Amino acid sequence: MASLTTPNSKVSSYQPQIMFSLGDSNRYLLFSEPTDMRKSFHTLSGLVTNIMGANPHNGDVFIFINKHRNRIKLLHWEPGGMVIYSKMLERGTFALPDLSSVTSSSYVMQWRDLVLLVEGIMEKANSRQNRLVHLRNMQL
Repeated sequence: MASLTTPNSKVSSYQPQIMFSLGDSNRYLLFSEPTDMRKSFHTLSGLVTNIMGANPHNGDVFIFINKHRNRIKLLHWEPGGMVIYSKMLERGTFALPDLSSVTSSSYVMQWRDLVLLVEGIMEKANSRQNRLVHLRNMQL
């Protein structure tokens, strides 16, 4: 723990907050409908509350993808406030899991599946999204 001296006090304790704290300990929920990527904190939180039936402040990570599947946003409550992680692809699309059998407005994903989705890596051997053509030449 670091110490921080302030002008009006002797010495106060300073505990830094951890940022970008996503990992396999979180629960990930993919919204099953295409989302307008102009939406931000309040409107995405409204989708979580009103359509997904969840609490946006519970620490879960809510995943939203647009109709063209080239943009993704993750909404997450961390200590100190709400965070949005956003990615826009230069080319190609995000490969979504099969949502045809999903009867609710959300699909539970694992951390591993989210990383594969964001990086464009598909389950089948020698299969990569178009946007990651250069990975085909790499030895894994």
